[in-house]
Amino acid sequence: MEPDRSSERWLGVEVRHLAALEAVAREGSFGRAAEALGYTQSAISQQIQTLERIIGERLLERPGGPRAVSLTEAGRLLLRHAEAIVARLHAAQADMTALVQGQAGGLRIGTFQSVGAKVIPELMRRFLDAWPRVELELKESTSDDDLLRLVERGELDLTFAMLPLLEGPFEFQELMSDPYVLVVPADHELADRERASLGELDGLAVIGNRACRSTSFVERDLELRGLRADIGFRSDDNGTLQGLVAAGLGAALVPLLTVDVHDDRVRVLGLDPGIPERRIALAWHGDRHRSPAARAFLELAAEVCADVRLELPQPA
Repeated sequence: MEPDRSSERWLGVEVRHLAALEAVAREGSFGRAAEALGYTQSAISQQIQTLERIIGERLLERPGGPRAVSLTEAGRLLLRHAEAIVARLHAAQADMTALVQGQAGGLRIGTFQSVGAKVIPELMRRFLDAWPRVELELKESTSDDDLLRLVERGELDLTFAMLPLLEGPFEFQELMSDPYVLVVPADHELADRERASLGELDGLAVIGNRACRSTSFVERDLELRGLRADIGFRSDDNGTLQGLVAAGLGAALVPLLTVDVHDDRVRVLGLDPGIPERRIALAWHGDRHRSPAARAFLELAAEVCADVRLELPQPA
């Protein structure tokens, strides 16, 4: 019986072949993939051809003309592995850069709006006082899932995120919990109350965040209780949400950290019974080296979040 040589052929697969496949899939053409990777178009084509020869399967449909290149079933299967391998390579490159730079260089942090407004300013002040040679770079997104994917690819060192995390190679430290509150116009019939019953949300016109994991958790929790919140407007901007409430367009069911509690146009009510609090963490790639600066940032983040949690006026 002839020995199976397929496993030996697979040893010929190189990272550049997989990177070429990932780039073509992402960009939709050989030309744009070549530009993204800094190769010539013919080099990308040769890498894909070599990969197909090694694998023994056609990976791409090449319709020609202006139509985008598409993946075959085999191509889609291999792409899932290629993306993970390329992400790990980028993470390794980021690790080596951090190791060479030591206590200088940069630290790339992912954040979202409410953390950016209430936590980041004091955290940056304390960190830069202690680590003046480190350049902080902030990346803000409305989706912590997107930020976690950047961590996985080595494009961020740490990110704020809400628990539970997106599945992946992540470790985290929980920093603070953030209770949900009901924000109503100052002249609303509930405005003279300190707390609102969850039952009063049934059928109430509600203004909410756009769909994200934390929003989905809250709305699913209400459904399990047999309640229906009539979501009339959604926005990713916390200031816009509060402005819509102040204008009398509805009430907002939001985490306390997102609220400007000094706004006289609105009233902030606690909820009875409460909705499970939003849990905020700082996450990193579990297989990556964490620099001394990254570890110091994590320690300071825990201190600042503890201070912020104490300073937030808690609904009665």
